[in-house]
Amino acid sequence: MKRFFPGLLMLAAVSMVGCQSSAQTAPSEPAPMPPKMGAQAPCNADAIQQHVGSPYQSSLDEQLLGGSGAKALRVLRPGDVATMDFRQDRLNVKLDDNDVIESLVCG
Repeated sequence: MKRFFPGLLMLAAVSMVGCQSSAQTAPSEPAPMPPKMGAQAPCNADAIQQHVGSPYQSSLDEQLLGGSGAKALRVLRPGDVATMDFRQDRLNVKLDDNDVIESLVCG
């Protein structure tokens, strides 16, 4: 009997754990929604699409920013690594292998 007693105690302890009621925790508050944009977005790439197909030069940066209303500009060449974060105030200038503007998109 002494050989089985420690095993019986262990079995009883494990069974009691399942009988305990777990404390109910209140669900956490949902994350707040991002602020909604008004009628005018901070970046409008449609206004500068005439530059698609043109050779890119850094001297165009101010013109692209001013024409789109964007606050930031990111130039992406083939093979460049870029974050996937979406920024409504950023203009992405995507270039081909010859530094010709392939697309102008906000984000």
